[in-house]
Amino acid sequence: MSYQTLLLDVKDNIAVVTLNRPDKLNALNAQTINDLDLVFDELKENENVYVIVLTGSGEKAFVAGADIKELNKLDTISAKEFAEKGQAVFSKIEKFDKPVIAAVNGFALGGGCELALACHIRLASDNAKFGQPEVNLGIIPGYGGTQRLARLINSGRAMEYILTADMISADEAYRIGLVNKVYPQSELLDKATEMAKKITGKGQQAIRLAMKAVKAVDEMSLKEGQNLEASLFALCCGTEDFKEGTSAFLEKRKPEFKNK
Repeated sequence: MSYQTLLLDVKDNIAVVTLNRPDKLNALNAQTINDLDLVFDELKENENVYVIVLTGSGEKAFVAGADIKELNKLDTISAKEFAEKGQAVFSKIEKFDKPVIAAVNGFALGGGCELALACHIRLASDNAKFGQPEVNLGIIPGYGGTQRLARLINSGRAMEYILTADMISADEAYRIGLVNKVYPQSELLDKATEMAKKITGKGQQAIRLAMKAVKAVDEMSLKEGQNLEASLFALCCGTEDFKEGTSAFLEKRKPEFKNK
């Protein structure tokens, strides 16, 4: 399938999704949100895709924000629909059962920051800038930014950044735990692909069950989470990959997982 606002490249079990509106700094509009919705449906059905890398075209921006021309036309009724649509698509990404790595290659502001927050792992170029500057426009984050940012870096820091609309440098984002790693701009996509390739070499059933356990942290007590972890651990031990992985270790060879 082809998309109006993004590019899709699948190779070696890795899908690279590139937001492709470089003349608009990859700003999110209704078409981009719709394309993201559709491409993740496609990737879910593609059994040959194990990991997704999400990035932006050009060297200036991952996603510089929302399309202000579209925002300017909203009223209280259409704004609710606008927010709920974006929230639904970003929640789809967050709940995706395959790892999604954001390769943030520049500005990730407003909806761009919210999109990065919905991904499971965030890598940034050294020129990346994060922020939720919506109050500068007389609005608030509407695609989950108030919720995910507070959960990720704590509510006090999230309150500061959202109320002041201050931008966060790549180094500061790393210091506060907003991103996992920072790389030179020229190395970012290669490093993201390298990480994705490392993940594709594991047993994919274990990867997906591990993701399910980690995602439960925000929804369960410690005891409930441990019960879930024990159940998922038991499921792993009933797979062919478990037998292969442990046998390969004992035999001092590289495992050949079949994801069964």
